[in-house]
Amino acid sequence: MKRDLQELAGRTYDLLIIGGGIYGAFAAWDAAERGLSVALLEKGDFGGATSSNSLKIIHGGLRYLQHADFKRMRESIRERRILMGIAPHLVHPLPCVMPTYRHGLKGREVMAVALLMNDLVGFDRNSLPDPQKRLPPGFTIPREVLLRIVPGVDTEGLTGGAVWYDCQTHNSERLLFAVLHSATEAGAVIANYAEVKEFLKEGNRLTGVRATDLIGKNTFEVRAKTILNSSGPWVDRVLGLLNGATPRQKFHPSIAMNIVVRRQLIPEYAVGISNKYETKDADAVISKGSRLFFITPWRGYSLIGTTHLPYDGTVENFRITEKQVQEFIHQVNEAYPPAAIKREEVSRYYGGLLPMDSSASKNGTVTLVKHYQIHDHLVEDGLDGLVTVVGVKYTTSRDVAAKSIDAVCRKLGKNFPPSVTHQKQVYGGNIQRFDDYLAQETAKPQRNLKSETIRHLINTYGTAYPEVLRYLDDARLRAGDAISHSSPVLRAEVLFGIREEMAQKLTDVVLRRTELGSAGHPGIDPAVACAEIMANELGWNEARVKKEIEELKAVYQPVG
Repeated sequence: MKRDLQELAGRTYDLLIIGGGIYGAFAAWDAAERGLSVALLEKGDFGGATSSNSLKIIHGGLRYLQHADFKRMRESIRERRILMGIAPHLVHPLPCVMPTYRHGLKGREVMAVALLMNDLVGFDRNSLPDPQKRLPPGFTIPREVLLRIVPGVDTEGLTGGAVWYDCQTHNSERLLFAVLHSATEAGAVIANYAEVKEFLKEGNRLTGVRATDLIGKNTFEVRAKTILNSSGPWVDRVLGLLNGATPRQKFHPSIAMNIVVRRQLIPEYAVGISNKYETKDADAVISKGSRLFFITPWRGYSLIGTTHLPYDGTVENFRITEKQVQEFIHQVNEAYPPAAIKREEVSRYYGGLLPMDSSASKNGTVTLVKHYQIHDHLVEDGLDGLVTVVGVKYTTSRDVAAKSIDAVCRKLGKNFPPSVTHQKQVYGGNIQRFDDYLAQETAKPQRNLKSETIRHLINTYGTAYPEVLRYLDDARLRAGDAISHSSPVLRAEVLFGIREEMAQKLTDVVLRRTELGSAGHPGIDPAVACAEIMANELGWNEARVKKEIEELKAVYQPVG
């Protein structure tokens, strides 16, 4: 992956994608695999906005039983299985448990039926050959077993618990980069920090964009036969560049927030705990009455979410506030008092904007949009050559991206082959049996690296980890050393992120190319060490290093 703006500006593409989050990344890979020539522009860093706000759960849609929405359940179950298959080093089974109360809608009997229905709808969930990816059937557990798993849960009316299996991404940022690598290997040309400023038009047909390189400050043009607007919360800002055309609003933003706590509150299981605030859902066949918080073990931490809040500000000015963080902590502690989370234990918060149903969201509550949207602007606005996609969740991003490329292919009027991303493993994903591969590779003597380091590299890069090992030879930068004593991340990973993955800023490396800062600030010494490597590679002066360190610090500080 090389950032080459001259190549971007040098020809006319079949497709230009605006937006480098998970939907744009999957769309680029899908289109390139079908034989389209593809360009992708991202105004910030890849995955730097909404795609980074994730509870890391790839779920099979058990909650859709509430709506008797078996279609969405099947979509989620299928995509969960596909993601385990195409990214086996990054997507792994996760046991989940939820307390059951009394004998009504939240009781063991009703949940037993729900779990049986979930297993029936997901009859093919275990069709992958890798036994490590097997998801056992759901089952209920008695009261005493639930209390051993979730000690201190509210016992009034407690009858037991329900156990089922979903999946968790070890590192959702690395999943995004695995997809981007796959896209570029298939021929896509991509660039971050390249902001679209204007559409190029001939009559009612869009023919490309004029963009600004936010690194070199130059302006360039990218020509394309079709354009896919996959810019998430910015889709309406992008559509606002249509020189007087005013398509109706596609994205009504709401806040989604998760927090990371510096200890594992409940090991081994993701636990669903009902909060104390009633929620309304007009579409629900069965009303749960309250929203669930999930307390999830993740890399030695607890990842807790998700809280949803209305948002009436601009997309550009969105920031999580200290008040919102404090209120979220209070709600979690109220829902599960044994958590007793203190503010200083929250090492990171994740905040992003998701589309809400503006007609259903009233009185300070948020009802999320349930279904993705794909808009053909020739049909809706008389503008040819433009498609807009608005996704609603991470789990089905691959499938929705494939459907958006179906729409692009129809507009191009050519007989392109169907999508293959459901059966082709991503960069680093060429693993048949994950546990066997992990044992085989960690048993090898490799460059004096500890087996724990190789395990970390495989969990991050999969079969592509030898590409990182090539950078160990840079003795001048001590590339074989870990960045810090508290993290397995190698200095070689920083070099790889700069030279092979277009890292331009310190935040790019700390938050997305490596796992150094995804759970919290890595500490001043590791931050300085990363900044010094980047300064050496990118020619930063002392003032730039200081500026980058301050920008990284601000990521972990809510406003207000």
